[in-house]
Amino acid sequence: MLIIDAHLDLALNALQLNRDLLVSAHTIRTHELSTPGKGRAKATTALPDMRRGRVALSIVTAVAKASGHPIPHLDFRSATQTYAIAQGHLAYYRALEEEGHLRVVSDRAGLDESWAAWERWEAGGAVAPPPPLGVIFSMECADAVLDPEQLEAWYQAGLRLIGPTHFGPGRYAGGTGSELGLTERGPALLKEMERLGIALDMSHTSDQTFWESLEHYQGPILASHNDCRALVPNKRHLTDAMIEAIVERDGVIGATLGNWQLHRGWDVGKAHDFEVTLEDLVDHIDHICQLAGNALHVGIGSDLDGGVGFDEFPAEIDTVDDMQMIPAALAARGYGDDDIRGIMHGNWLRFLRRIWS
Repeated sequence: MLIIDAHLDLALNALQLNRDLLVSAHTIRTHELSTPGKGRAKATTALPDMRRGRVALSIVTAVAKASGHPIPHLDFRSATQTYAIAQGHLAYYRALEEEGHLRVVSDRAGLDESWAAWERWEAGGAVAPPPPLGVIFSMECADAVLDPEQLEAWYQAGLRLIGPTHFGPGRYAGGTGSELGLTERGPALLKEMERLGIALDMSHTSDQTFWESLEHYQGPILASHNDCRALVPNKRHLTDAMIEAIVERDGVIGATLGNWQLHRGWDVGKAHDFEVTLEDLVDHIDHICQLAGNALHVGIGSDLDGGVGFDEFPAEIDTVDDMQMIPAALAARGYGDDDIRGIMHGNWLRFLRRIWS
């Protein structure tokens, strides 16, 4: 089954972690056998694995922060540095596009052409080389936008979605782990996003930022990679009221695969007497469907390459191509073929076609 994944940090892996994504995840692991650091020698995602796993379209990020709390390769001391890093991420995607590995999708026509190419490939028996992977350029944390007036230049370069913040404080809004709302420059960013048609990604917003953003922004909203706070009580997750607000605005939520997000009591780096499986993922998908009253507002936002390794994802997942096991897990829970196709790709496809119509 073709898959749309709403959150992958490909450029972060390539540039900050120095991974060659043109080779397989297993080859990357071999390259990193003596490399220290979180997630090293445990890579899950690279372009060959995405093609093998039929991840035909994904939302890919530029991610760089300037929160005032520097973290190597992610959180920088100035907005100017974040701008340069994000520009580098965009340049990486464009370079892969020039080499024929990717197609950067930024409008309805490009979306339909890219998706139709993958459908033809599938219908032809998947024996020929697959088409380029479709990618949509997003920004995870808007700190790299030096000021709201600059946003139009980013739009012209291909930016189509923005999550205004990440963990902690941001230049435009408070993120996960903070109780900060929009900063003084936040409303102006949201208004410019609305004018340009850039969708608002609610992932990583603080509770205050989430609700304040809905007051200032009337454009399309989504949550690219979130799970449910009712099942795992962590502020990284969406409350039932947040889920209902996204559904009311005809948005889609990408269920994400991190063990700590899926299972209450799972702690990074500790031994556990239980196993996190795709059953836990289906619990979160099902909770969203029950609140919505249908299966039209949930998809996949794996974050499989978000700086961690295969040991922090469900037991069935070794690399990104193992997401092909999700349909069987949904079917075992009683979901029908139409709903499964919707969750795996159809809901994101409908959302993107609507906002780009």
